[in-house]
Amino acid sequence: MAPTESEVAKLAEVRDRLRDKHLHPVAERPATSGRGIHHTALISSDVERTIAFYQDILGFPLTELFENRDYPGSSHFFFDVGNGNALAFFDLPGLDLGPYAEVLGGLHHLALSVPPEHWAELRGRLDDAGVAYQLESKTSIYFPDPDGARIELIADDLGEMYGSKIG
Repeated sequence: MAPTESEVAKLAEVRDRLRDKHLHPVAERPATSGRGIHHTALISSDVERTIAFYQDILGFPLTELFENRDYPGSSHFFFDVGNGNALAFFDLPGLDLGPYAEVLGGLHHLALSVPPEHWAELRGRLDDAGVAYQLESKTSIYFPDPDGARIELIADDLGEMYGSKIG
């Protein structure tokens, strides 16, 4: 159930307090200790179907496919999503993982930045493939991948969200 108006106001106060306490001005922020996201790993129930979706529809080239070192017989495969970042998948044959589900602590969605000219092209490819999607803010498309994980294609530049710097 959605929060009440009173609860929303209290939550806004908490956000304001957290922002005031933890969000430092750009000039005062220390440099990050990270270099970026090496890869994000999702589960695939069908390797070939996942490759066809991510490479053929979304245009992210398959860059590697090998046996998962942690689970014999399982494939571990990667797609280039730009800027040296990868989207990885595991299939886990023999495990009955059931359908994708959003759970507390789990993946809500994966947002992938694409240039505006590719965003429009990819929207057309989703249409051609019959993939249902939700259009938001004229720069975001949300849709399920073949296993139900929610994917967002966003036309905003990396480090921006709806015209504001986030990075």
